[in-house]
Amino acid sequence: MTDAGIVTLRKTEARRLALGHPWVFSNEVATVQGAPGAGDPVVVLRSGGRFLGRGFYHPHSLIAVRLLTLDADEPLDDALLARRLAAAIATRETLYPGASACRLVHGEGDFLPGLVVDRFGDCLAVQTFSAGMDRRLESIVDRLVELLSPRAVVERNESPLRDLEELPRRSGLLRGTLDGPVEIEEAGVSFAVDLLGGQKTGGFLDQRENRAIVRRFARGARVLDAYCHDGGFALQALAGGAAEALGIDASADAVARARANAARNGCAERCEFRQGDVVQTLSAMRPERNGFDLVVLDPPSFTRSKKQVPQAKLGYLHLHREALRLVKRGGLLATASCSHHIREDTFIDVVVRASHEMNRRLRWVARGGQSPDHPILPEVPETQYLKFALFQVL
Repeated sequence: MTDAGIVTLRKTEARRLALGHPWVFSNEVATVQGAPGAGDPVVVLRSGGRFLGRGFYHPHSLIAVRLLTLDADEPLDDALLARRLAAAIATRETLYPGASACRLVHGEGDFLPGLVVDRFGDCLAVQTFSAGMDRRLESIVDRLVELLSPRAVVERNESPLRDLEELPRRSGLLRGTLDGPVEIEEAGVSFAVDLLGGQKTGGFLDQRENRAIVRRFARGARVLDAYCHDGGFALQALAGGAAEALGIDASADAVARARANAARNGCAERCEFRQGDVVQTLSAMRPERNGFDLVVLDPPSFTRSKKQVPQAKLGYLHLHREALRLVKRGGLLATASCSHHIREDTFIDVVVRASHEMNRRLRWVARGGQSPDHPILPEVPETQYLKFALFQVL
């Protein structure tokens, strides 16, 4: 790819980028030479004219450039993308050898900003969040087919994040054939994943290690899985010896998939899945009748911007008050936040505040985060988004 332009930074704006953060924000740009369009490769220079890196440009996005390399001798071409893809896949083979499902490419965490690839069985689901990656989707899929020979490749490009790059939302089959759900296994539990209709890319792989934590503490427990999605936490708890489980989700499709997954694993008689607004359902439950030994909260993101953090904190506070009402004395609360705008200390403070308001005391017995196939770059705080904590409620 030939560089389509030169982006020069304002003074004092290079240090964060030189340390490894891949985003050049539009207010950090002093000048743009040439006429690069959305997704074109550009050279980025420091204010004094020294080379800083190369990346994909967007003239109208808040993120003006997504850097892919800081090496002046490394061109931004298909060969670079191919090397990064191969390296990311090799890392997953080390992390999860033989796993039937994992995240193969995690955007910035794999030095491929704006690209996500998940494997479910012998199929792949791809997301492109930047114009640069979206323009190269066909080439990326070609390389994935060469490396992995999948039965099918689908795109799940319905995310609102695409709006920020002026990209249309779309989904569908890109390669191969797909005649129904794909079956995967996680720690001996079977799940059918709907690659075209399920949440995100078809399932939530980032909670894998946290589901294992819940499973470890579930023996003999009566479990409530709030925001149960396809039943991941509930079914892992049952596999860990839970006596029974109740799952609640607002999505009728998710509840239907959870019920089917329970039947697939031979535990339908020990669990129930209901459709409904989670907070309203929890509020309607009577603690003396509906007490649980283990309550799991895995809600969707409460905020997509810093401006919404105060409102999100109030939402988390209300949710945790309702959940704590239903935890038996000495029971467990497992809770997660998936917004990178909510820091872990902020999240924990809200949970503790809710416990004080409910006259409960918490003992933090386990903590977690996103699974290691969703790698974090220390210089890029945006790559660390999932917080998970397991508390004993006293």
